[in-house]
Amino acid sequence: MTAYSGIWPVAPTPFNEDGTVDVEGMRRVLDCMIDQGSDAICILANFSEQFVLTDAERLQLTRLSIEHVAGRVPVMVTISHFSTRIAVERAQQVKALGGDLVMMMAPYHGALLRAGPEQTFEHFAEVGKVGVPIMVQDAPLSGIDLPVELLVRMAREIEMVGLFKIESAQAAAKLRALIAQGGRAIEGPFDGEEGITLLADLEAGARGTMTSAMIPDQIKPVLQKFQAGETEAAIATYSRVALAINHENRQCGLRAAKAAMMEGGVIRSDHCRHPLVPLARELKEQLMRYLRPLDPVVLSWGK
Repeated sequence: MTAYSGIWPVAPTPFNEDGTVDVEGMRRVLDCMIDQGSDAICILANFSEQFVLTDAERLQLTRLSIEHVAGRVPVMVTISHFSTRIAVERAQQVKALGGDLVMMMAPYHGALLRAGPEQTFEHFAEVGKVGVPIMVQDAPLSGIDLPVELLVRMAREIEMVGLFKIESAQAAAKLRALIAQGGRAIEGPFDGEEGITLLADLEAGARGTMTSAMIPDQIKPVLQKFQAGETEAAIATYSRVALAINHENRQCGLRAAKAAMMEGGVIRSDHCRHPLVPLARELKEQLMRYLRPLDPVVLSWGK
């Protein structure tokens, strides 16, 4: 992996039909993602259903993932929490277990409990003292505006902050401004949102993308062609997968990767914990219509 570039998909958390964590399924998910060509793997993110996992399950999955991947690719662990103290403890846990990086959103808890700019800076600065590289996740889920000026300050003044996953509205414009103002301090500008704005974000200077685990093998060539200067080929390659990406992002959400992995025999169940509802049959069938012509790794990996 080129440092801080490439495709770093988010691993889904597989559950059994009774809602318990599918431990063996998690190992299969990780192996499949490596076979998909992932340059790194992120666990416990929003698309991993981190918000329905207990602390004990988080620890179990962090240890399992780091041990099972065993250095084949870097493992990044999401540690977002409103409490600075808990975020620090989570970072310490990741470091002790041998994780490579952590990812965090700004501290928020619902609509009314949101940190201001100075408290957000202090939150990341405290986690930075742990000594693990941090990816700042600029996600609309938090409801917190992270101005470019604040992100640049974080990159310049917090040693461990150099990676940024920008998935806010008008991500390309923000990436372009972040790179222009931050210069060398911006070590890893990434986009997210399943790659739905990937071409614009690459044009803006993104060096990597954080997609779901559904079709990273189909999206990675877009990055490779673009970075090789083959812009028209990158556009053509993206056009081939655009329908699947759009359907995932706008209709299915985190359930798409699980549905594809179940279809391909990677996991036994695409169960999502309540209050998430199952993916409607019609949406799943439409997803498969978009995926099958691509012949992605996920649909044949377990067969």
